[in-house]
Amino acid sequence: MAASASCISLVVLVALATAASGQLSPTFYDTSCPRALATIKSGVMAAVSSDPRMGASLLRLHFHDCFVQGCDASVLLSGMEQNAIPNAGSLRGFGVIDSIKTQIEAICNQTVSCADILTVAARDSVVALGGPSWTVPLGRRDSIDANEAEANSDLPGFNSSRSELEAAFLRKGGLNTVDMVALSGAHTIGQAQCSTFRARIYGGDTNINAAYAASLRANCPQTVGSGDGSLANLDTTTPNAFDNAYYTNLMSQRGLLHSDQVLFNNDTTDNTVRNFASNPAAFSSAFTTAMIKMGNIAPKTGTQGQIRLSCSRVNS
Repeated sequence: MAASASCISLVVLVALATAASGQLSPTFYDTSCPRALATIKSGVMAAVSSDPRMGASLLRLHFHDCFVQGCDASVLLSGMEQNAIPNAGSLRGFGVIDSIKTQIEAICNQTVSCADILTVAARDSVVALGGPSWTVPLGRRDSIDANEAEANSDLPGFNSSRSELEAAFLRKGGLNTVDMVALSGAHTIGQAQCSTFRARIYGGDTNINAAYAASLRANCPQTVGSGDGSLANLDTTTPNAFDNAYYTNLMSQRGLLHSDQVLFNNDTTDNTVRNFASNPAAFSSAFTTAMIKMGNIAPKTGTQGQIRLSCSRVNS
């Protein structure tokens, strides 16, 4: 009964999201490019099989796209947003998206947008690593510009406080606190660079497990400029599985980033973390709900924007 109710609520959510997003529809390419979704899935599965970290990279790429002027593939344009402080030297997955786009162009010329490819690829990345699936409304078009300044101002940072995170998410399509905690659960996969957690493990934070901090210091020197790019798993328990271990790690003060641990720090989000840690189904449901909402932030539809021939540049 609970499973049936969950399925019904997800169908209702998709319907509402579709209505709220103008011309988006899960069946958008059924006639114009019926092989689109299978082509995206095949490309993602191959990429994640070769490099499990790529799943997290594609998911993060989608997040960083939607949080800057909406889900319009602006982050895929060479330069501009890619040069913003939160993105420079850390975004990955462009080659995977470009390869999928090339395959789709060969079967459906100038039909499937880069924005839709990236949105579906994010979903398929989660599934490839054992996480939940959801129906993706389609029909986004691609932007003809990007906004580096907005990327610098609107993307949450690794040192953000809980209140700063809540404000950043609320600005984007009205994502609420539960959405924020659920989407943060994407850090159950992927890695982060030493420069993003150095201050936390060298006395900047007190809410970190001492043994965990010591283990991180082994590959992350205290001196700025030394080992900045050294990587650590965001989830030390099951780094290549999309599950709810991220939340159990927070409860034992093993959040890698400051912006992770603030979600469980004697504050208003503690109960949500506890719920997701003890109830995997609750996390999966909240995560898919939040991903649908995020994927529908300010999409370009109809005659807005364009369908790029190449995801890295606007059409000439």
